[in-house]
Order: sequence, then structure tokens, then C-alpha cells
Amino acid sequence: MDLVLSILLGVVVAATPLAFAAIGELVTERSGVLNLGVEGMMIIGAIAAFAATYGTGSYIIGSLAGALAGAAMGALFGVLTLSLMSNQVATGLALTLFGLGLSALIGQSYSGVSLPRFPQVHIPILTDIPFVGPLLFGQDGLVYLSIALVAGVSWFLASTRAGLILRAAGENHDAAHAIGYPVIGIRYLAVMFGGACAGLGGAYLSLVQTPLWVENMSAGRGWIALALVVFASWKPTRVLGGAYLFGGVAILQLHSQALGLRVDPQILSMLPYLATIVVLVVISRDRMTMTLNAPACLGRAFHASS
Repeated sequence: MDLVLSILLGVVVAATPLAFAAIGELVTERSGVLNLGVEGMMIIGAIAAFAATYGTGSYIIGSLAGALAGAAMGALFGVLTLSLMSNQVATGLALTLFGLGLSALIGQSYSGVSLPRFPQVHIPILTDIPFVGPLLFGQDGLVYLSIALVAGVSWFLASTRAGLILRAAGENHDAAHAIGYPVIGIRYLAVMFGGACAGLGGAYLSLVQTPLWVENMSAGRGWIALALVVFASWKPTRVLGGAYLFGGVAILQLHSQALGLRVDPQILSMLPYLATIVVLVVISRDRMTMTLNAPACLGRAFHASS
């Protein structure tokens, strides 16, 4: 029972940064922008959160710093792609390389430094319930924030006028512009929101999952988050389920020996990325579903003619 609980708690920790990054990218893509720089935004959020927490002693300030750093990276991406009309794919890749390099430079002074454990939520009586209590009522605040964020985005996109306008910008930006909606402004906000969410995902890595600074600690999670958006068919609730599924695959490598699996550890460490490739290959075979669910203007530059 203790082993099962340990595995489930590990799945939650592994899934949370993916949920943050993927839900932010989903909003970005629903506005019609393809941002491949999620990895770079996550790692910048991780170092910003770690540095702010180490300097102030406040996890709240650290988490906010991670979100703001990610939003700043999103704004930079917006300037390059929305205002200067650079290629979105190439700019996203450059943003990832820039984020990895800048975080390594900033993080040199924090090598070997660790932080105290991130505070867990404790609800009297409920948290003390065997098995269920720690799993449902004893997580850290960022776990509950990630779930609330997914629910909020789902409601926003499906039930609000602003959500409808954002989706309109992603489906037909020319029509949205023709009826008076500021397509570029909408996309700026979406990209910055996506960056803030990716920054929070990075903050979770450096404050909760591994409370110390390690260069390149995002370890490809930004790319997995991009795949999750496609896996979820651009639907918010499916993003959360996909994040926990991929989190389960990732945590398997850590508990393989306890489960009696005799598999080469290098193969186990490849599992999350192999699963990502397999999922993308399977999904890409169904072109009709991809066409129906993907925003029609995804990745297409917009230039107001009048």
C-alpha cells in the first residue's frame, strides 16, 4: 500500500509541470500561434523562481517570478513573430536555445544550492485519512493551482465571450479582424499567458520536484507539453488527463526496481520520449481528426491590410 501511494504521489509531481506548460500552450495555439519555445520558457521560469525564492525566502514570490519570467519570454516571442513577422517555428526553436543558454549563465552562481521542502497543504482530519488523505488533500498548492487552471481555461474557452473571440482569432483571423477584433492584441495576451504557465511549470521543477538548481533540468518536458496539446486534440480537460498519463510513464523508471522490473535504466529513461513519439505517430495517421480539431490559422502569420 505504501509503495502504491508513493507511486501515485510521484505521478502527481511528474504531471504537474506538464499540465502547466501544456494548458498554456493550448491557449496560445487556440489563438492561432504556434510557439515551439515552451522548453526555453520553462527553464527560464525555473531559474527565475529558484533565484527569487533563494533571495527572498518566499515560495509565493518565487512562483510569481517564474510566471513573470515566462510571460516576458512570451512577450519576446510575440514581438518577433507578431510585430516583426518572423517565422514562428524558427523563432520558437531559437527561443528554446536562448532560454537554455541564458538559464545556464544565470544559474552558475546557484550550483550546489538547495531549498527547503516546498510547504504541503494540510487539512485537519482530511489529510490524515489513510491513503486517500495525502493523495487528495496533502499536495502542495501548485498542484491544486494546475487543476484549477485547467478547469478555468476550459470554462473560459467554452462559456465566455472573450474565449469565443480568442477562438475566432485562431480559426479565421481575417474574419475576426474584419468585424473589429484586435487579432494581434489577442495573440499577444495568449502568448504571454502561455509563457506564464510554462514559467510556472518550470518553477514547479526547481521549487518542488527537484528543489535545487540543475542545468537543463527541464529535460525535454517542454517538447512533451507540445505533444500533449496535440494528444488532447486542443481540449483543456484532455490535457490534464494526458499530463497524468505521461507523468505515470515518467515515474515508472524511478520505481521499476521496486516493482521487480529488470530493464536497462537507459531504456526506462527513454520511455516518456518514446511514448511521445508513438502518440504523435498514431495521432498523425488520423488526418481528419487533426483537421477538425486544430485551429485553422495555427502557425499562419497575420497582417492587417487595413
